[in-house]
Amino acid sequence: MLDIIPIPAFDDNYIWLLHNKRYAVVVDPGDAKPVIETLKKLNLTLAAILITHHHNDHIDGVNALLAYQVATVYAPKYESFHFKHTPLAEGDKVLLAEIELSLNVMWLPGHTLGHIAYVNHDYLFCGDTLFGAGCGRLFEGTPNQMLTSLNRLKTLNPETKVLCTHEYTTKNIAFALELEPDNLDLQARKRLVDSLRLKNLPSLPSSIELELKTNPFLRCNYATIFKNSHATKHDEISVFTAIRALRNHY
Repeated sequence: MLDIIPIPAFDDNYIWLLHNKRYAVVVDPGDAKPVIETLKKLNLTLAAILITHHHNDHIDGVNALLAYQVATVYAPKYESFHFKHTPLAEGDKVLLAEIELSLNVMWLPGHTLGHIAYVNHDYLFCGDTLFGAGCGRLFEGTPNQMLTSLNRLKTLNPETKVLCTHEYTTKNIAFALELEPDNLDLQARKRLVDSLRLKNLPSLPSSIELELKTNPFLRCNYATIFKNSHATKHDEISVFTAIRALRNHY
């Protein structure tokens, strides 16, 4: 039986920890301290570390974790890292034998040029590509790259759990409602997320199905979003570019 828990870090990061009550795998550990505390509390042995991209809030805890326990680190081959790791590319498979989990690698440029995600039928560890009701900023990639990456995620199993790495959902929903104020699914999601956050509970994981219903960056072909995006053209990339620019300043 696999347990997956979000470890809060910094102001709004989540470091996902997967464990079977004996071994653990962590995703994007930007801070080692809360991870080590959790490993000790649950009496877990760290088996592997999964990295989605090179930003400091996703990797700065790696060396301290490796000093605490020996573990295998997986990271995108398209980016450079200062720690020893197994480089991964599109189509590669990661077998995490200690927790009996297999994940496929997707190359999803946009937030960074080398960003990857780890995915199977049940789980999507998508780093900063897809957020609850939002998507990552384009620090290195182009709008076309990000839209292509997001459209790939739209084809996943609708029940796939989306485990992204920031608690941005509340603000993303507020922005999404500016674009689709009459979206009943979005209104219902706002009520649920507001309730969770009042209790200081995470709004995640989400699901592909929920994102398809409520995430404007996956809904650029909807007439209401086009109208409220103020895009000059109706095509999907024009609408995506417009709403990403709007969100940058929201």
